[in-house]
Amino acid sequence: MSEPLLSIHDFSVTYDVDPPVHAVKGVTLELARGEILGLAGESGCGKTTLAYGVQRLLKAPAVITNGSVMFHDASGEDVDINALGAEEMRRFRWDKISMVFQGAMNSLNPVAQIGSQLEDVFEVHRPEMTPRQRRSEVADLLELVRVGAQRARSFPHELSGGMRQRVMIAMALALRPQLMVMDEPTTALDVLVQREIIRQISQLRHEFGFSVIFITHDLPLLLEITDRIAIMREGEIVEVGRAEQIWTDPQDAYTRTLLSSFPRLTGERGVVVR
Repeated sequence: MSEPLLSIHDFSVTYDVDPPVHAVKGVTLELARGEILGLAGESGCGKTTLAYGVQRLLKAPAVITNGSVMFHDASGEDVDINALGAEEMRRFRWDKISMVFQGAMNSLNPVAQIGSQLEDVFEVHRPEMTPRQRRSEVADLLELVRVGAQRARSFPHELSGGMRQRVMIAMALALRPQLMVMDEPTTALDVLVQREIIRQISQLRHEFGFSVIFITHDLPLLLEITDRIAIMREGEIVEVGRAEQIWTDPQDAYTRTLLSSFPRLTGERGVVVR
């Protein structure tokens, strides 16, 4: 594997309820610079909790109980994410690591124009920019994700689901982060729009060189777009491998079960029992 960007070691998260729920159990995982890593598993296995924990976005009763998360900055600096103060972490997010949240299409402010919501990112993280510079950056971003600069004055309800998702991707790209975490980014979209979004993510990754952690329960989708896949079950990583290896030679029984749960387009027809 090439130079690492993110190193997660023995990472655990517990929901402090009665009885406690151990949502993430001793996860060790490494992400290479420029890599798309898929994180797959059934709903409730801890994928989103892991992603939130890595970025310190968890809220009570979730508690990080063990482990370390090291970010290997392109500048050569190693950043211990768990050791960052609240203000340091605020600056770190979006600048170094950004996230497209689950249900992101509905995360936009319904009463604010798209352009002003994108400008907010620059106003908070790049306060030295002038209003004119911010508007120019927003126009460039909207063109980059194929929404169109003219949509800056549109409200979210005036855009399709696919366009709103593209706006969220533009927001995540705004500060040119080195890592983008995408949590089920295409779940609510139809198949054709999913395909367009996935193709665009791959193109942007090649253009800008950022890494991606792509979280989904849709294993066939990950087989198509990722370099490596980590399979998660009940809070643990049970298998990590190249996408091709996961498809042709899965090592864990749970991985084989996941693969067999999706219908094949080829092979003998089955018999439907009524």
